[in-house]
Amino acid sequence: MTLQQLKYVIEVASRGSMNEAAKRLFISQPSLSNAIRELEKELGITIFERTNKGISLSLEGAEFLGYARQVLEQAELLENRYLDAKPSPQHFSVSTQHYAFAVNAFVNLVREYGHDEYELALRETKTYEIIEDVKSLRSEIGILYLNEFNAKVINKLLQSANLEFHSLFLAKPHIFISINNPLAKQSIVTVDQLQHYPYLSFEQGEYNSFHFSEEILSTLSHQKSIRVNDRATLFNLLIGLNGYTISTGVLSADLNGNEIIPVPLDCDETINVGWISHKNAALSKLALAYVEALQQAIAE
Repeated sequence: MTLQQLKYVIEVASRGSMNEAAKRLFISQPSLSNAIRELEKELGITIFERTNKGISLSLEGAEFLGYARQVLEQAELLENRYLDAKPSPQHFSVSTQHYAFAVNAFVNLVREYGHDEYELALRETKTYEIIEDVKSLRSEIGILYLNEFNAKVINKLLQSANLEFHSLFLAKPHIFISINNPLAKQSIVTVDQLQHYPYLSFEQGEYNSFHFSEEILSTLSHQKSIRVNDRATLFNLLIGLNGYTISTGVLSADLNGNEIIPVPLDCDETINVGWISHKNAALSKLALAYVEALQQAIAE
């Protein structure tokens, strides 16, 4: 087993594709595939499951990847100490539902650790894709929420993917609305008061089940409903159409300005927002730092 083979495994896991990883590593795809097969044969494990749809990490592979990252980090420390070698770019990826605090934490992470070269990824994406990203270790961390309605379905998926949920905070539901919305002056709003306003939600694509919705009370019917794919569009529609969406109530004036405000929603639901990770994969230094940044962003 060589350090080069470990680098190959990490790159393939990061790209989710032998072909893309080979391009990044400047070697042929057959050479990369053979190198990984030789490593699997030597270790007696299957690191990557190969199907007609592509490749994915096995459970053994996810555990191996955690150790491989630690070995390479230690090797890099030795090289930097004794060979005066140029440090390799730092890698980290997070997949998240559309939360401003997740972006804030990412910004703080880059400010603290972004002095050297890095290759980072922040993916605001669909709920099912967050789980798939962490399952395949395309992302080390995923951010989503659980509540009484979706917990059974989400937890079943997490368990089958060998993932675990770590709670960050509990929140009571709020609506996000424009400061010019007629409801903006109220201390609390009811579901009935929202009926005549456009309801905005995030598109979940192929897995558009109520259980994967980013917004609680997803089974309620709405006279006016608009689905969007990104947070900027949703916020523009909140302002332009006097629409509303349902979320945690946690906003960032630094990122979102002062035109959108949270107003408490009168209901008995509780939102448990947290991060997910792979049970068998040790978190990298940047992943651990990002979790700390998340906690700081929420506290602020």
